[in-house]
Amino acid sequence: MIPVTELSYFGEQDPAFKILKPWWDVFAEYLTLLMVLVSMFGGALQVSSEQILCIPVPEGLSIRERQWNHSVLEGLNLNVFAAGFQTGLDVQQYYLINQWCYDNAVIWFSKYFPYLVLLHSLIFLISSNFWFKFPGTSSKIEHFITVLGKCLDSPWTTKALSETVYEESTPRIPIVSESSIDQSNDVIIGDKVSLLSKGSSQVLKSAGGIIVDNSSVKILDKKEGEQAKSLFEKVKKFRLHTEEGDILYTMYLNQTVVRTVQSVVILVYISIFIPQMCNNIHCVDALHITGFTDFFCIHGLWRMFRMLSLVYITAIVLYSCTCLYTLHWILYYKLKEYSFENVRVETGMDDIPDVRNDFAFLLHLIDQYDKLYARKFAVFLSDVSENKLLQLNLNHEWTQERLKQRLITNRENKVEMHLFMMPGIPIQVYDLTEIEVLKLELIKGVAISAAISNLKMMKEMWLYNCSVKVERQALLFLKENLITLRVRFGIADEIPPWIFTLKSLRELYIEGQLQTDSKISTALQMFRELPKIDTLHLKTNITKLPTAILDMAAHLLCLIIHNEGVKITSLANIKKLFCLTLLRLLHCNLERIPSAIFSLTNLQELDLKDNKLSSTEELASCQNLQKLICLRLWHNNITSIPVHIAKIAKLEMLYLNKNKIEFLPPSLFKLTKLLFLDVSHNHISKIPSDIDQLAELQHFAIECNKVTELPENLFSCTKLRVLNISHNNLTCLSPSIGHLRQLQLLDLKVNKLDKLPVELGQCVCLRKNQLIVEDDIYKTLPLEVREQITNIASS
Repeated sequence: MIPVTELSYFGEQDPAFKILKPWWDVFAEYLTLLMVLVSMFGGALQVSSEQILCIPVPEGLSIRERQWNHSVLEGLNLNVFAAGFQTGLDVQQYYLINQWCYDNAVIWFSKYFPYLVLLHSLIFLISSNFWFKFPGTSSKIEHFITVLGKCLDSPWTTKALSETVYEESTPRIPIVSESSIDQSNDVIIGDKVSLLSKGSSQVLKSAGGIIVDNSSVKILDKKEGEQAKSLFEKVKKFRLHTEEGDILYTMYLNQTVVRTVQSVVILVYISIFIPQMCNNIHCVDALHITGFTDFFCIHGLWRMFRMLSLVYITAIVLYSCTCLYTLHWILYYKLKEYSFENVRVETGMDDIPDVRNDFAFLLHLIDQYDKLYARKFAVFLSDVSENKLLQLNLNHEWTQERLKQRLITNRENKVEMHLFMMPGIPIQVYDLTEIEVLKLELIKGVAISAAISNLKMMKEMWLYNCSVKVERQALLFLKENLITLRVRFGIADEIPPWIFTLKSLRELYIEGQLQTDSKISTALQMFRELPKIDTLHLKTNITKLPTAILDMAAHLLCLIIHNEGVKITSLANIKKLFCLTLLRLLHCNLERIPSAIFSLTNLQELDLKDNKLSSTEELASCQNLQKLICLRLWHNNITSIPVHIAKIAKLEMLYLNKNKIEFLPPSLFKLTKLLFLDVSHNHISKIPSDIDQLAELQHFAIECNKVTELPENLFSCTKLRVLNISHNNLTCLSPSIGHLRQLQLLDLKVNKLDKLPVELGQCVCLRKNQLIVEDDIYKTLPLEVREQITNIASS
């Protein structure tokens, strides 16, 4: 319960509203209180005292036809009154005439002065506090006061500010920001530098919660941490809600205008009526109910009312001045914008955003009450402050044992740690020295500390939609050790600038959507300074080859462009990349093989997957590709294989799967060094007998075609290890299959086979789980053959 003494007579339900009342509003309230006291005092006098006293004037002294004023009274022969003039009126008649004269002879301002003052005071009261009661504004005000109160009382406010004070008196370790780079000295210099003290970089665990090794910072237990975390969310939501409009500003301005106009109007009409108040009053009895026509009256409260009027008019003048000053404050200063520039300097939290509209207006008001409030409130607007809090909670939640459970071995047989949508990097991660790949995804505004130097085996890092800062010592470690970096971003500004200084980087993967080629070139411009990059993977939406890539020609060996279906209209400059050994143009909407590719004499692998190639006649110029050993033309619309393919004499791997090829030409089988041939998912109905020319063939895939039989010559390719002929129309399998003694995988499912030949037992390397066929067909093999295959599998 709020004590009665704390309740304002203005009807406020919460005394906390005082923080939104600047000094002029408080002064205006006291003036309003003075007006109310004037009205109460005047009303009490009017009730307790005789309002007017009247006596009749003899007929001979009647001055009915003349002006009744003080000079007239001086000229009267008052001896008549002194001699004891007898009126013959009783007390009731005097009462009657007093009331009659009060009602008809006294000016209305004298009669109703206390009530007018009370009415004006009530109007001032309503107009000055209307925004506290209006539904559209009161909800925002109450929400703001509630959130502000919780922010001021939160232990995290004291903790965050005390850490700032402590950091100002201790050695500081700069954290690399995402801004500018001094390349000449190989030192990163940020516009926005967050400073962490050495003492605050060590996080200790205690029974009560998480503490920083800092004597000035008290313990923040788990419950307080969760409350502070929820406060950050409440402040963000409140900011988002109040910055949408300016109803508070408009309402406060309107009520100030109303108060100003009202006070000026009152001041004008009171100034007119006060001089008309007088002590001596001439009253004429128009009804002749007493026998006298003129009466001499004295208004007993006149002098007191005039004094109260002067007090009141003084209060109105002061009130008008406060209203005018308020209007000047509202209109002169930019109250719809609020800058935390001074707070950023004082606290060191340089990411506190400036705010606008109603949120800014509320902060301007509480500045008039106490500037410290905005400073404390700003703690919950800072991402740096939030990240510190989340980091403490994160370190408490993710123990080293729990993190070890997140370690996996990826497809490249490397130990990988994947941190996804965390508020930071748990400090215990740096103790897991076995990590080889550190993958950070959807982690915003965190810092990699110098402790990362413990991860001596880490050579690869993933930054997927992350904004990560790096301490100077951590950056030195990454410069020397990081070999592979994968970056995924939403906009180019999210690419961390510190990655441009990783001199040891060899493989770079960039993935993100950009709007223009110029932005892509700008994003890649800095990578020219990385002399050891030999592999560049670009997954974006370019329409021509960026010039920044051409500047890497002297050392770039592998170029992979995944264009997300956007057509590349110009690739003529690609011939400048004379060192390329691997080129992949994936999903680039190419309709023809770019002729410039055939100038890349060092090319060993060409991948044109998922384009719109319908013809490969351009291979007529492929005689320059003497080093090409792998050609991938899969996932296109190719209908035939040109005879010119035989010119690629050293070709070992050929991918033609998922096209529209109907037959295999004889020129294909002149590639005598071919080890891998994939023509699956086409419209092929026959395998030519010339296939026996591929004596080195080890992998042959022709599944999902229309093949009805296998030629005997196929079984002359005795080095075959993988034979995939599933989803065809085979009716039988030749006993010659036994010649393929090195066969390790045979896929026969979804054909028209009735049985399997006994000679499969001669395929001594074939295991049961690598013989893929329907169960009923598999059981047509003799028992001893099945046992033999099973025993091989077991061994």
